[in-house]
This record gives sequence, structure tokens and C-alpha cells, in this order.
Amino acid sequence: MKTRHKTEQEERGGQDELTDVMRAGAQKLIAQALNAEVVELLATYADQQDEQGHARVVLSGHHPTREIQTGIGPVTVQVPKVRSREGEPVTFRSALVPPYVRKTRSLEAALPWLYVKGLSTGEMQAALEV
Repeated sequence: MKTRHKTEQEERGGQDELTDVMRAGAQKLIAQALNAEVVELLATYADQQDEQGHARVVLSGHHPTREIQTGIGPVTVQVPKVRSREGEPVTFRSALVPPYVRKTRSLEAALPWLYVKGLSTGEMQAALEV
């Protein structure tokens, strides 16, 4: 008997190419927005320099990648981090992707409604259509 292996598309849940393109575009846009936020933060500390003329607050890599659940599915983001070379520590808090956020606001608002309308009343089809 011949065993059948799932294709990559079947393992991904049958997602289409358009969704993949949208997800990749969302990743790029989020990365650009996060970089703009970091540049803005670094600009506020640009006048602070040490004796050698180096900036006291600098970009210091990225936090580990994480996925955020969105309306088009999970989108991987990597938030930059900054550090202060001397003096008081400086932390970067993104307004777009705050720490520990795993779902977008629209998805967070939909989940309780889905539960109330879908699971509790047994009308899942009507809840999923919305």
C-alpha cells in the first residue's frame, strides 16, 4: 500500500498565493513603520553624545521574532531594540506593536463576539459569516 504525504499547500491549510503576498506585504509595511518609530526615538537623543562624539543611545539589534494574529492570518514581526551606552537606560516601546501583543485589536474584538453569538447560542454559521 502506498502512503500519501500532504503537500505544502495542504499543510498550510490550503492558503492561496494572494494571501501569502498580502502577508509578505504586511510584514514589510510593519517593518518600515517600526524602523520609522526607532529613527524618531533616536532623533530625540541625537544631541546626546559621549566624549568621542558617539551617540549615547543606539540601535541594538532586534527582539526575537513573534507572530501577531491578524485578519489575514499570522504575520511575523521583529521589533528593534535600543540601548543607552551611558547613563539612564532607554527602552523602545512601539505604539504599533506593543510588548506581548499577539492579536490585532480587530481580531481581539471579534473573538468575544464570536463566542457569545456562536458557541453559546449554537449559531456558528451566522457568527462566522460576519
